Amino acid sequence: MGASNFTNSVDNIFLFILAVSVALLVGITITMIYFIIRYNHKRNPRATDIPGNVTLEVVWTVIPLLIVMGFFYYGYIDYKQMRDFPDDAMQIKVTGRMWSWLYTYPNGLQTDTLYLPVGKPVTVNLESMDVIHSFYIPAFRLKMDAVPGVPTKMWFTVEKPGSYQVLCAEYCGDRHSYMLSKIVGMPQAEFDKWYASASAEIEAQQAGTEEAGAAPAGPSPEKGARLVKLKGCVACHSLDGSRLVGPSFKGLFGKTETVIVNGKEEQITADEDYIRQSILEPSAAIVKGYPPAMPPQRNIVTDDDIEHIIAYLKTLK
Repeated sequence: MGASNFTNSVDNIFLFILAVSVALLVGITITMIYFIIRYNHKRNPRATDIPGNVTLEVVWTVIPLLIVMGFFYYGYIDYKQMRDFPDDAMQIKVTGRMWSWLYTYPNGLQTDTLYLPVGKPVTVNLESMDVIHSFYIPAFRLKMDAVPGVPTKMWFTVEKPGSYQVLCAEYCGDRHSYMLSKIVGMPQAEFDKWYASASAEIEAQQAGTEEAGAAPAGPSPEKGARLVKLKGCVACHSLDGSRLVGPSFKGLFGKTETVIVNGKEEQITADEDYIRQSILEPSAAIVKGYPPAMPPQRNIVTDDDIEHIIAYLKTLK
């Protein structure tokens, strides 16, 4: 049994093409060696004209045609199945952005790792926030591009419990090779337990309460830490002071930075207003020495999210 419902069929097509290719390679090589020996100049010191052979010409035209049509037929069968979306599939929205994947479940729950039940069809609805990405799951033998402004989708069923690597297969910038994620296949009962627990936590966060009936809580560094990871911030900003695509979050809050505003250098203090602006309008003031790589995050974070993130950044001394 393969990791997904498409793994074995794709592997079988690959092996079929490989077997035919090896057979052709061996056959052509043997024929070439035979011709080299049979028509060596010592055996044929005088060149002779060989008349055409209609039967031979038909054979070497028809056989390759049949082989190629065989490749097409078996490939089409699998492709047709991959595009035949089940009506009862779980709907998951996958958002690609430089440089991370974000998964949104039907109830609004968001994660940076995709947890799925084994044996349940899943439809992945892809979108991109910036450039073209490609959602690639090697173990599932599946790949689909996420194109800005163009909805794309694919479906599959996880057949075995386990952890499966997710990659981006379309070069999308400096941190392309770090655009990694996981799909975790879980037994249905285990998934239901996780989903209920995670959903309850999200509902509590959205309500802004620590427990039922409590007064709204203020910005939480713990929630901010989760959001920084969930929203993909750590793909460009380190937490330990090391240099990535963007400035490190360590020691950022309250720091004096040199930024480029309308082509001119300015000195600013990284306070709450600056961080808020940097999230919503990152190109307004770009830290000197760093590229303008960050897209606006208006569609990714809420005002409450930003408050939690700021509270977390204040703790990174």
